[in-house]
Amino acid sequence: MILPVTLTAAAAAAIINIWLAIRVGRMRLQHKISIGDDAGGPLTARMRAQLNFVENTVFVLVLIAAIEIAGKGQPWLAWVAAIYMLARVAHGFGMDGGALAKGRTIGVYVTLLTQLGLAVVAVLIVLGVM
Repeated sequence: MILPVTLTAAAAAAIINIWLAIRVGRMRLQHKISIGDDAGGPLTARMRAQLNFVENTVFVLVLIAAIEIAGKGQPWLAWVAAIYMLARVAHGFGMDGGALAKGRTIGVYVTLLTQLGLAVVAVLIVLGVM
């Protein structure tokens, strides 16, 4: 069984994770910090942006896959996945502060709403409502 939404979302997540890792690496080079962090400074913020992405995206991908396997996901599920990934990019930029700081808030709210919405859909599928 091919799961196009899940595969596309997983590919996007991998690319975003690589991008976040590169941003951490650049900051490490800039501040000459090989191991550890900078005690709450900009390196720590970028590290947390990447880890927060990983912590949340696993749940989103599992829910997307389960909903798609149940045959209940298209086409709305692709839009949810796309909006989630865009919000996570906004969160990454937002963690740097400054003019893009609102991206962090947007990313947090979209992440929480996405997880909640997908979880509700999953339960409704199990209950036979969807």
